[in-house]
Amino acid sequence: MSKNNDNQNLVVIDFIKSIYSKDKFIPLHEPRFTGNEKKYLIECIDSTFVSSVGKFVDEFEEKIKKYTGAKYAIATSSGTSAIHTSLILADVDKDSEVITQPLTFVATCNAISYCNAKPIFIDVDRDTMGLSPSALKSFLENNTLIKDKQCINKKTNKVIKACIPMHSYGHPCRIDKIKKICDEYYIFLIEDAAESVGSLFKNKHTGTFGQLGTISFNGNKIITAGGGGCILTNDKVLAKKAKHLTTTSKVPHKWEFNHDMVGFNYRMPNINAALLVAQLEKLNNFITNKRKLANKYEAFFKSMDYNFFQEPKNCKSNYWLNLIVLENKQQRDQFLEETNSKGVMTRPIWTLMNNLPMFKDAQCDDLKNSNWLDERVVNIPSSTTS
Repeated sequence: MSKNNDNQNLVVIDFIKSIYSKDKFIPLHEPRFTGNEKKYLIECIDSTFVSSVGKFVDEFEEKIKKYTGAKYAIATSSGTSAIHTSLILADVDKDSEVITQPLTFVATCNAISYCNAKPIFIDVDRDTMGLSPSALKSFLENNTLIKDKQCINKKTNKVIKACIPMHSYGHPCRIDKIKKICDEYYIFLIEDAAESVGSLFKNKHTGTFGQLGTISFNGNKIITAGGGGCILTNDKVLAKKAKHLTTTSKVPHKWEFNHDMVGFNYRMPNINAALLVAQLEKLNNFITNKRKLANKYEAFFKSMDYNFFQEPKNCKSNYWLNLIVLENKQQRDQFLEETNSKGVMTRPIWTLMNNLPMFKDAQCDDLKNSNWLDERVVNIPSSTTS
């Protein structure tokens, strides 16, 4: 490690510890329960409706619809189950392929695998870390043909049925251009908005551009129910089928348990929804706080050799996880080693999906931006301070 890097890293560590006013371990992102969480949980427990039926599930769906501007919202047990259900709604199966980005969390590709489909990895843009519309267009122009309003991969002869771009770390990708391309090539668009609750692209909420959008409320997200997810859509037919699939495909009846298709136990429990309703009440405050934190980081890193990752043009990001971009992999690894050894949790971006053993044979483009980011980007502590 160079002496200069060593000194800079110590300055960064001291600065982060000063933000959180503590000298002990500082996690990457921890939840804040400062509102009505306990009150609603007690109410839920007292009602005895703690499973997938109860007033808080319905209330959450109404409130997340209003917040995001979507016409319909279906509460699910996790972000992964939301993606899996969405892929089923897109008719993805063993004869299908799904375009996504390698810079994503493994849940996206796991859900594709649940459908026995194969992923295709297309590069991201450096300034969004989300799927690149220019790379997507180039791949489709050179590798596909349209037949009977289906996008056929000339290499595999399989139908590319869906595309899942991700709004990475809360920063919106160029979703309007991606939507236009998907429409042109008859590809079903599913937005992975797992990390971008509260993030806007051109004043419109992420997760509401595609036919379907998915959100995660896992324990490390900006708002959390300990788990949980959600499907957003403006399509009444898709919404009805999504709710049916996620409630074990049970045919409504006062006492009979009849099911008309293979379904899933993917409905969000009422006890999780109670927690989430309280968290939603604080979401705008969390975002304001996180954007203030991002401003502090931005100002601080201007005097350093490390570049702070800022929200893309035409976006208002929730800054779920703050990021810095270092000069190379060696500098990244030095930073990770020193910060973590001194009680400040940092981590690299997720291992690129094409480098995982189960997806190593997937079709890819050159992934030059993904590989560049993989060697340089680090997540730094991003919890709200109040």
